[in-house]
Amino acid sequence: MKVTHPLTGEQRRLLKAAMKPIHLISAYRQVNQVGEMIVLLVTCLAALLCPTVHSSDSSVEWCYHKPTCNFTTWPKIAPNYCSGSKQSPINIVTSDVQHNSNLTPFIFSGFDDNSTFISITNSGESVVVSLDDETLSVQGGDLPALYNPKQFHLHWGNGTTSPGSEHTVDGKHYPMELHIVNVHSKYNGDVSAAVAAKDSQGLAVLGFFVEGTSEANKTNSWDILTSYLANIRNAGDTTTDIMNQITLDSLLEGVDRTKYYRYQGSLTTPSCNEVVIWTVFKEPIKVSHEFIKRFSTTVFFKDTSAAVLTTNNFRGAQPLNGRVVTSQVSGGSIAPSSSFLFITVLLLSSLC
Repeated sequence: MKVTHPLTGEQRRLLKAAMKPIHLISAYRQVNQVGEMIVLLVTCLAALLCPTVHSSDSSVEWCYHKPTCNFTTWPKIAPNYCSGSKQSPINIVTSDVQHNSNLTPFIFSGFDDNSTFISITNSGESVVVSLDDETLSVQGGDLPALYNPKQFHLHWGNGTTSPGSEHTVDGKHYPMELHIVNVHSKYNGDVSAAVAAKDSQGLAVLGFFVEGTSEANKTNSWDILTSYLANIRNAGDTTTDIMNQITLDSLLEGVDRTKYYRYQGSLTTPSCNEVVIWTVFKEPIKVSHEFIKRFSTTVFFKDTSAAVLTTNNFRGAQPLNGRVVTSQVSGGSIAPSSSFLFITVLLLSSLC
């Protein structure tokens, strides 16, 4: 997972307003505002086009595709956060998962709102969709507070033979993984502040596996999303045309969001700060094979020497180091209910 420079709330509001069509009937009333609106729009677009930041330190040099800077070198990057003891992603061993009755259903607000997608960007290492954190929120699910989604991005393989999810379940990789990055409400949408504070509860990331399907009729939103990849082929490319096109609910269609794993971890890209409450949902999003393949055949890595398609942009599983993964279900079986335990006690007492 990665974080990016967000637009301010005011910039997002102005950008939305600027992108709305001006009706001819009332155009004459807006003449005096045109110059100001153009300036504000340019300011917003400039903020969108700024280089994306993958960690709390934008000067960190790292990559996926070169031996000199790929994930094997990340633990050597100062200040050595990538060699910490609570790193992500991990391999989830279902037989070791412990029951946690506090993992209640989430409350997702604004996930059905199609005005929350601000822009889609090629960060040079992934595809990042910036979100309107003032409209969106997530709470419940044993999170310590209300969190606001700032962006989501994806990790994938090569589109054919190599799967690309970051987390694995019993060693199984999925073709892709989607991460929704949420920031604790006390940081007012400032991801960098949450990271800089070294707050283990600063970010809450929702991870969704993506699996291929032939049922294209169920993945219309993914068709729309991936259609914009041709507009952001090169690192730094951004488009706001995605606004008012898709909702988060439509991208997550069909996923039972009451079933998930929970553990404490880190960002999965340098500087790998251990500031993340991880939620990994058990059921994958079903997406057309064609749409999954578009990612690995359309966008390019940030590279100064040659054009290299973005493939295999995921970090390998990291050691648990004593951490515990919890879920509503433990060890692959349903945890006993209180009524079941009561009946068991009665049966045992009758045998005495």
